[in-house]
Amino acid sequence: MAPPLRIVSFLPSATEMACALGLAEQLVGITHECDYPQEIKGKPIVVRSALPVENMSEQEIDRAVSERLRNGQSLYHVDEQLLCELAPDLILTQDLCQVCAPSGNEVSQVLDSLPCKPQILWLTPKTLDEIFDNIRQLGAATGRSEQAEALIEDGRAHLDGIATITDTLRYRPRVFCMEWLDPVYCCGHWVAEMVRMAGGRDELGREGADSVRIAWTDVLRWGPEIVVLMPCGFDLDKTIAHTQGLLAFAGWPDVPAVRSGRVYAVDASAYFARPGPRVVDGTQLLAHLIHPNLFEWTGPPRAFQRLRYPASESASLPRVS
Repeated sequence: MAPPLRIVSFLPSATEMACALGLAEQLVGITHECDYPQEIKGKPIVVRSALPVENMSEQEIDRAVSERLRNGQSLYHVDEQLLCELAPDLILTQDLCQVCAPSGNEVSQVLDSLPCKPQILWLTPKTLDEIFDNIRQLGAATGRSEQAEALIEDGRAHLDGIATITDTLRYRPRVFCMEWLDPVYCCGHWVAEMVRMAGGRDELGREGADSVRIAWTDVLRWGPEIVVLMPCGFDLDKTIAHTQGLLAFAGWPDVPAVRSGRVYAVDASAYFARPGPRVVDGTQLLAHLIHPNLFEWTGPPRAFQRLRYPASESASLPRVS
């Protein structure tokens, strides 16, 4: 019998996929952002951020990321010595977003340093279907096709159950999913698709395409009835900590969602930013936030937080409830 594959993951979503397929013990290296599930805690960290983002504001992060990319610099450091010692048979990475993980030329450069060239599985989804395709590809590459098909079948059944209800709705509320707060970015890729499936309309979102910077005046014109704050890479607590700046946005108190108290911060890392199995739960969460009378949320209570903003623009902080 051949020995188990030695797998290194260069992105959190791939780590989650691997664990969902029962491959946690074969993961020998992960990234500094891999925090789910619990069983991967303590594994060797091969990839770290090149920026001290923990101590930076969103505006500072955006400027620093833009500057590094403009100068052709990587946003990540790969520990090449550790990678050589781990001697992976399979590396899981992506070529979708330079901000999310090492990609493209960076991975090629790392491979040049390895004495034995591992298999590379590129996971680069832009839609929910492509996320499921990636699960299938990982299953095929690791001898876990049966587990992959079961996971896909379960996920599709859950999404179909949501769509069966939302497809009959006569009214879909206007939603705005904010993937970055300062500057403002709309949602893209699978998130815009999740909103549609959950029974909302986010006409500022870009289904199957990159999230992009947009003008705040576009948001005011759209007049969202529900605002979901989901900064890429942020958990719930970090998202809430960055919401104070919204009070300075011109016209913020007049946004319908603000007036009605339907502004929500969410755990973006867990349910939206990572194209892994938990996007199914994220769709259920969106359905609950958009249509609470039709959909329950039975997941972790710290998945989201409703924010209530005082009427005065001079108020310093939102109230959480």
